[in-house]
Amino acid sequence: MNKIAVIIPAYNAGSTIGELIERTSRFVNRGDIVVIDDGSCDQTCKIARATGAVILRHEANRGKGEALKTGFKHVRLRNYAAVITLDADLQHDPESIPDFLLKANGFSGIIIGTRERDLEIMPFARWLINNLTSMIVSVLSGQSIRDSQSGYRLITTQVLKSVKLESRKYDLESEILIKAKRRGFEIAEVSIRTIYAGGKSFINPLVDTARFIRLMWRSLWW
Repeated sequence: MNKIAVIIPAYNAGSTIGELIERTSRFVNRGDIVVIDDGSCDQTCKIARATGAVILRHEANRGKGEALKTGFKHVRLRNYAAVITLDADLQHDPESIPDFLLKANGFSGIIIGTRERDLEIMPFARWLINNLTSMIVSVLSGQSIRDSQSGYRLITTQVLKSVKLESRKYDLESEILIKAKRRGFEIAEVSIRTIYAGGKSFINPLVDTARFIRLMWRSLWW
């Protein structure tokens, strides 16, 4: 693909964002790395701007889904062929970017970075939630999706232009898979490392599980 952007939703990621951008810039021009600072109250914005990356800022925290939508709009308006999404906490290794690009040759759809479910690395609660949600998303999309909760993805702009996204939080990542598949787009995968660095998670198990259940209910009418 000729023109690829990387978007990084970031909230209070000052301790990791600089290193992530430096490592990502080995594969993508800094002007094509877009950080969406989702209302951080630390040095995330300042550090990211100093690297030469593009900064889009929310004055208040809106949630990961809204940050992704802000990044997707930026990508659509600038005629990128596709976008790669990375989490800001260094749990997505930029060294896998070439694997996504190789898989994306002649591709139109979504490529998911699929982690091995290794309980020696992945906390049990995450392992359980990932398995259950991936099973449900697989049923609703009509395709086996092994790691529906992975935020490391390549998404072509054909998908972004065709799928209207409504979710505001983490449930957006399930919504786009179901809607894209139902509109005939291919869902593929590449293997990525399973990394859990012990950083703070902003996922609220009860609240975000309730959002996921509500999303599944809504999906019956899409």
